[in-house]
Formats: sequence, C-alpha cells, structure tokens
Amino acid sequence: MPLVGTGELVTDARASGRGVAAFNVITLEHAEAIAAGAEAAGMPAILQVSENAVRFHGGRLAPVAAAAAAVARASGVPMSLHLDHVESVELLRAAPGSGFSSVMFDASKLSYADNVAATAEAVRFGHGHGMWVEAELGRVGGKPGDPEPEGGRGTLDAHAPGVRTDPAEAAAYAAATGVDALAVAVGSSHAMTERTAALDHGLIAELRGAVPVPLVLHGSSGVPDGELRRAVAAGMTKINVGTALNTAFTGAVRAFLAGDTRTVDPRRYLLPAREAMAETVAAFLKVIGG
Repeated sequence: MPLVGTGELVTDARASGRGVAAFNVITLEHAEAIAAGAEAAGMPAILQVSENAVRFHGGRLAPVAAAAAAVARASGVPMSLHLDHVESVELLRAAPGSGFSSVMFDASKLSYADNVAATAEAVRFGHGHGMWVEAELGRVGGKPGDPEPEGGRGTLDAHAPGVRTDPAEAAAYAAATGVDALAVAVGSSHAMTERTAALDHGLIAELRGAVPVPLVLHGSSGVPDGELRRAVAAGMTKINVGTALNTAFTGAVRAFLAGDTRTVDPRRYLLPAREAMAETVAAFLKVIGG
C-alpha cells in the first residue's frame, strides 16, 4: 500500500472523533511490529523516527527512513512516515528528501518568543516542501537532557506549576506559527514504564476549544487505557507511543535469554520480541482508534 500523509490520517481521525496512534521506530523490528500490530487491529498507524533514533543510527537519516518506508508500503493498512522531536535544523531540512510527509519540530526548551520564531521558520520550510508540521508548547518532560524542576533533582515533573500548556497562549502560538498540530502538556511524561499518569481532562477540553488545530499527546506509554479513551473523547487526536514498545521488546528478550543461555542466533530472541511489540501496538490501537 502506498505511503499516506500524516496530515491525512490525523484529519480523518479528528473528523470521526477518534484518535490515531504514532509509534516510535528504533530498529527494523520496531517497524515490522508496528505494521503487524496495525494489520491485526485493522487500523492505520504512523511510523515515527525521532532525532534520538537518528543519532543512534550514527546520525544517518536515510537508512532508517528507507527501512521504515519499505515496511509501511508492504503493509495492508494505511501508514505514514513522521520525523519526531526534531531540534536540528539540518535534520529538518533532510526530511523531505527521505520520504517524510510530516515533522514535529521541537523548540519547547526555548523561551516562548524564541520558540515562536524558530517554529514559524520551520513551518515555512515544511509547508514549502509539502510537509505537515507539529510543534510543542508546554513541557512534557521525561526525556534525557530535559530541564530539571526548580529546587529539585531528576526529570521535569509533569505536575509541576507552570509546566502545563495554557489554552490562551496555545491559541496565540498556533496563530503565530501556523503549525498543523500542537503537542500539549496535560499530565503525561515521556519514558514512563508504568501506566500511572493522570491527565487533566478539563484542560484538554479547554485546549480543544481554544486551539483550531489537532492536539497531540506525547508520553502516552504511561497513560492507562481509560485515561487514553477519555483524552481522545476530550479532544486529543494524535497519540504518541514509544516506551511501551521498548518495554515489551526488552521484556521478551530478557525472558528468552533467562531460559536459554546457549542461544547466539539473535533471530531466536528477536522473534518473540517483535511479536510482543506487535501485541502492544494492536492493544493501543484498539483503545486509541476504536
């Protein structure tokens, strides 16, 4: 099946009042598992490659993008290719030539004024090359290198004062930058391995009423099923999932190797790892897009 545009998948989901899931790709097995899970669920999905994943692959975007695109084209359900959490302008400019229909440009660590200026420039470039552009306002936190909360240690607390996205500021930001979608901070956090996040559903509804573009939830691996359903009902459309796949992958590998200390063929333990990720994908899709 030909690649579809991320904007098309998000627009269709928003119009029908459901969500569309975007899953992080690190290895070929991730991409294959996402496609298999999407086919099992009978639902579309977005394959997204982050700047961190590109860095893992030696800073080379083209090989991982080509692999993900090939998997998507071989899939029996609609899939798109999205470049996620891009801070590098150089990487942004490489996206159109590598088959990406969309990009999330992340200037959220900058001041509001600098975020607006940098994002507006990214939007001009993206739209000039036919790309759908997502940005972030607020501080979701949880990623390596994120700022620490004031007076504390560790990663940014999703419930700290001033972290969550303000609806009026979000409306002004969307108008000033021209973004096609906005990732907002409503109580989730990146890299959560337990599904214990509590979202601010009232804030989601306020943001949905104030912001004219689709809303995006980052850090969804840590959000329970019921919270995800409520978030979609309140106005979230694109739902990003990454860590949950890695948790399933690593758990399956650990279990296999704990029971078989002699195997050296990676296919023996990558197969159950890929299957575990596919099951995770299908389960999330049934919650988000059902």
